[in-house]
Amino acid sequence: MKKKNLFVYFGKNLSIVISLVLIWRGVWYILDFFDEIVLNNSHIYTAVGGIILGLVILYLPDKDLKEIEKL
Repeated sequence: MKKKNLFVYFGKNLSIVISLVLIWRGVWYILDFFDEIVLNNSHIYTAVGGIILGLVILYLPDKDLKEIEKL
């Protein structure tokens, strides 16, 4: 019984990781398409915008950026 629970645990976590990677890949391609069509292949705007948006998302829940210290 314990082996089954371990299998379910790893299966569930693996499916979450794969789902997040697929979402990330899709967003990446959409931003590349946006850069190519709208910004004439200039990646600087989406790169800087992504950094700013990422910092805002990290900041909002606890009003600090302590998560960056873990890197």
